[in-house]
Amino acid sequence: MAEIVDTHCHLDLQQFDEDRELVLERAASAGVRALVNPAIDLDSCRRVLALADRYPQVYVAVGVHPTHCAAFDAETVAALRDLAQHPKVVAVGEIGLDYYWEKVDHGQQHNALQAQLALAGELGLPVILHTRDARDGDPACTDDLLRTMEQWVPEIRTKRGADAILGIWHAFSGTLEQSIRAYELGLILGIGGPVTFQNARRLHELAPQLRSDRLVLETDAPYLAPHPHRGKRNEPALLPLVAKKLAELRATSVELISAQSTDTARRCFALDWA
Repeated sequence: MAEIVDTHCHLDLQQFDEDRELVLERAASAGVRALVNPAIDLDSCRRVLALADRYPQVYVAVGVHPTHCAAFDAETVAALRDLAQHPKVVAVGEIGLDYYWEKVDHGQQHNALQAQLALAGELGLPVILHTRDARDGDPACTDDLLRTMEQWVPEIRTKRGADAILGIWHAFSGTLEQSIRAYELGLILGIGGPVTFQNARRLHELAPQLRSDRLVLETDAPYLAPHPHRGKRNEPALLPLVAKKLAELRATSVELISAQSTDTARRCFALDWA
């Protein structure tokens, strides 16, 4: 069985309170060797770190999600810096911009994003990026995120080198042009359950055109369960369905998809296992 990495799941959420141990057992049985659990706020950071202390396969990204950043300030940055000293913290995230829910003023979202990018640069960690455009389809959110990254990346590249992976564009569903911009910014693309949806025609057309060395697998569990489980609770054990669909779309083997995405995830997060 090929080893795979779930680069984005939220096992700390209450949807897993009743059977979290079984969820992790099923994940291991499905070949999921490691899981990266991004936080969404400071409380979530602490919950996730407690899980990482208990389960060796769980790794952590600390950060404040754009829909949870209304109270973000200098004290939040200081708290994140302290939390990031934990040895199982492998990224800063989930951070970014979200113009869909309109829960937080756009200016405040930008302040939180820029502060957390600066923290990631200081700590030498990759970022896990969230972007969601407005309900009317206006792409301003994605455009703003890319512009912000274009300002951040040059300084970081002088420290980490031109070939360093600087972060993951989580739940990528953009265009080929956006994927190329992402590569230029040192980003890799997270592909999850939506690629299996029967009506995801644009993503189906895009998948074969994406760079194989810039793809990682994710569930976003408990959200975005892959077909045929769409609408139900997602969990890491369903990740092989994403690998299978990607292999079908790219006319290759599940084993190759699994091996390439695992290698890319390990390089991104500096995961080390025998």
